[in-house]
Amino acid sequence: MSSDHYFSAQPATPEKRRTISVELGGASRKVETSGGIFSPDRIDKGTAVLLESVPDPSTTGNLLDIGCGWGPIALSMALASPEATVYAVDVNERSIGLTRDNARSLGLGNVKASLPEEVDPATTFDTIWSNPPIRIGKEALHELLLLWLPRLAPGGTAWLVVQKNLGADSLQKWIGTVLPASWTVERTATDKAFRTIRIHRPQES
Repeated sequence: MSSDHYFSAQPATPEKRRTISVELGGASRKVETSGGIFSPDRIDKGTAVLLESVPDPSTTGNLLDIGCGWGPIALSMALASPEATVYAVDVNERSIGLTRDNARSLGLGNVKASLPEEVDPATTFDTIWSNPPIRIGKEALHELLLLWLPRLAPGGTAWLVVQKNLGADSLQKWIGTVLPASWTVERTATDKAFRTIRIHRPQES
């Protein structure tokens, strides 16, 4: 297997950008993509399921896309909530550059694309959307989710899309064991091979 994965910090393959047309925010838009990142040729099925099955993100505050790739989720959040700040994080530096440039070309000044460690640890999020990188392995995935899910703001909601055959049901069960008992963890939709999981933090009394 090639060592050049979409979750490599710096992909070994040369960056050769190309422009594709995709449907984002209810309109056809041109974005740049490249090899060495996740799903460089299209919006992958899991992300499409997520975008089709979740309600609009919070209109204000901080929003988060975990594992942004070239930016389909972060760009969709920014288009839907222009008054919010969208944080797009990825370990793949090529992905960060593409998301940043795609946001700029679409006139979305509310997107902040960066490495995870560049986000202030005190920042909390009103909405999290993610097609998490399941193939990094269970231990790394759990570490990733434990970094971000506890940072939901009071009243905030996270939405994850996960393939059923890649452990969606067991992941949902695990999330329910590591977050506070007052939080809600539930499956809200099934689309063929994908599950949509909702994690909600209640308002603090």
